[in-house]
Amino acid sequence: MITDPLFYLCAIPAVLLYGIAKGGFGGNIAILSVPLMALVMSPQQAAAILLPILIAMDLMALRTFRGRWDRSNLRIILPASLIGVLLGGLMFRVLEEAHIQLMIGAIALIFTLNIWLRRGDPPPREASRLRGSFWGMVAGFTSFGIHAGGPPINVYLLPQKLDKTLLMGTIAVFFAVVNLAKLPAYIYLGQFDKTNLLTALVLLPLAPIGVRMGFWLLQRSNEKLIYQLCYVFLFLTGGRLFYQGATGLYPG
Repeated sequence: MITDPLFYLCAIPAVLLYGIAKGGFGGNIAILSVPLMALVMSPQQAAAILLPILIAMDLMALRTFRGRWDRSNLRIILPASLIGVLLGGLMFRVLEEAHIQLMIGAIALIFTLNIWLRRGDPPPREASRLRGSFWGMVAGFTSFGIHAGGPPINVYLLPQKLDKTLLMGTIAVFFAVVNLAKLPAYIYLGQFDKTNLLTALVLLPLAPIGVRMGFWLLQRSNEKLIYQLCYVFLFLTGGRLFYQGATGLYPG
């Protein structure tokens, strides 16, 4: 088990941020968790410690939203996400983390800038098998290594302007399936050693606190604010990931 106080100074807010996002408030803030923990350890170890906690949070989120999700979207994005997880597992030891960061960052920045710079308020988009399959696969792939599937799946779901609870419930089901699908590959790749598992166990009690905080905030926020927060966090995290990816590939 990790005993360094500096680790917990970073890990505790990281876990709470993930819980708040799982509870439905400002979903893209979760993307900050792995980079925050990566200040004191490798991103791969941070992702391994977080995965069991995320699965526990997913189960709580499913119970919290209780059937309030969009089945037509899930039928499209879930099968595609499993293909993405498989690709992520196959390329885990080949593709550099910086490549994934750069890709997600560019997607998030272009998408949010397009929304903000577009004149007028575009009508809601319908669920699309083509777009949903593409973004579902991208989200599964980017989620595998650094739990960064939020921006791609939001690029697909946000333009549909779903009811805020329906949106967050759909995201909750999506990541519950994706995170469980990652589990066998993480075991096979040796990500769950004794240190990582014991550290995850120590942090686990924070999971219900974060999820309940997120759901409490969701219920007390209007739908427009939730969407605005999603776009703002999507832009900020996209910028951070793009910067991390660019500096990782082209240091100095």
